[in-house]
Amino acid sequence: MGDLAMILGMVLAAFLVALSALILMQAWLDRQPTPVASIFAATPAQIAFLFDGERLIDASPAARALLPEGEDQRAWGRFMARFGPDFPGLAERLANLPRIGQIRIASHPGTSPPLVLKAELRSGLLHLAVDAGQAGFPTDPQTGHCDTATAAALQNEVLTQRAILSRAPVLLWKEAADGAVVWANHAYLIRAVELLPEGEDLSWPLPKLFDRAPGTSARLKLQMPSGAEWFDLVQVPAGDEVLCYAQAADKAVQAETALREFMQTLTKTFADLPIGLAIFDRGRCLQMFNPALTDLTRLPPEMLIARPSLNAFLDAMRARSMIPEPRDYRSWRKQLARLEEEASMGIFEETWSLPGGQTYRVIGRPHPNGALAFMFEDISNEMTRTRRYRADLELGQSVIDAVEDGVAVFSQGGQLVMSNAAYAQLWQHDPQVLLSEATITTLSTWWREHSAPTLLWDDATDFVTSGGDRTPWDGDVRLLDGRLVSCRFRPLPGGATMITFRHQVATPLTTVRETRPLQELSA
Repeated sequence: MGDLAMILGMVLAAFLVALSALILMQAWLDRQPTPVASIFAATPAQIAFLFDGERLIDASPAARALLPEGEDQRAWGRFMARFGPDFPGLAERLANLPRIGQIRIASHPGTSPPLVLKAELRSGLLHLAVDAGQAGFPTDPQTGHCDTATAAALQNEVLTQRAILSRAPVLLWKEAADGAVVWANHAYLIRAVELLPEGEDLSWPLPKLFDRAPGTSARLKLQMPSGAEWFDLVQVPAGDEVLCYAQAADKAVQAETALREFMQTLTKTFADLPIGLAIFDRGRCLQMFNPALTDLTRLPPEMLIARPSLNAFLDAMRARSMIPEPRDYRSWRKQLARLEEEASMGIFEETWSLPGGQTYRVIGRPHPNGALAFMFEDISNEMTRTRRYRADLELGQSVIDAVEDGVAVFSQGGQLVMSNAAYAQLWQHDPQVLLSEATITTLSTWWREHSAPTLLWDDATDFVTSGGDRTPWDGDVRLLDGRLVSCRFRPLPGGATMITFRHQVATPLTTVRETRPLQELSA
């Protein structure tokens, strides 16, 4: 009896423990929040939405799959973008729903398959439903049930295409027949939001960023808060709607602006050039010229504007005596052929002495794509100055040659710049034959070799090459044939030096007499 009582007690204790565990578990479960099921859980295949104003409260799984991704607070715009094109006047008819209470809207006649949208107000909430059998999902004709495999494939394709269009770097949108924007991708919406006034949200219908006639293409500017953006706009009609594409063209606009500014600068530079410029294309027709060309060639502007050929251009110049007159016409034609050939090789450069007394420098240079450029420069003044300078040099040389004393003039650097005939006769050489090698150093060596030993030539070298203030001085040397020569050293402006040599006739053969003490010369 004692064992039975013990067994009964253990069973009772185990029962009480199990009962206590069940009570505690139930109490814990009662504290957990009960998940709220969707009101469309019983009909997941139905396309149904529940809106509170523009905020999405609930939607069936099939309905959520049809809307683009985004926040529920902006679901109304996504709903209108998805179904607005299918149902004509959807926004206006939904605006009349509070007065009517319930409406049914048939899809656009061009929609395939046809859709029916049912809208009604339930306790202040907007309930929208589309029949699942007419929503575009394929069904099995034998069973009438939805073909899930085909629906999944179509849904995957739709999501892929939606992602590609929405995230495209170009602006994409669709306009209805009245010009309203009924769909747009992310790039378009981002700019539309940036252009909204402060405190205003994006609403339906979407704002229109560009205003252009359908079926045309253009480059338009969109003034954003961060600056102007340029786009190449293309609009393609698609039935009653218009598909629009706007590709960024900022770099193209910058390049065109830089090119236009460069061409303007180049045109102004050409217009101010005193050199006549004529550019002929591959076909040797005049494509570009500047005003100086008309002044130098005396050709009328209307003729140049008519783009004459190179031969016609040169013929017109010859008729106005602006080309050196050849001996015969045939040789002149050969000269023209040689002119074109040498210019295309980049080696043509001539000086034309015209019958009227002018002198032109004509240069021909090749240009890209087989073009040729000719430059005409009036160098009449330059040639006049050159001739006058040469005449002055010849006159000066004639004057110095008439001097009986030998004369040698050195530059500040010790280079011989002038000598006369008396000098050449005295020293038995003419340094002007090769002036580049005639310096005070080389000539002092020559003088030293043809005269008695003396320190005078060292002093002469120092005097010619030294700078600063210099004092004139004289000295005498004896030539190897016994003649005594008096040397005079005189500074000239600009650091130049003149040395004169005079032969003294009646002088006894004695040692060389110098006006400066030997100690001073050695110093």
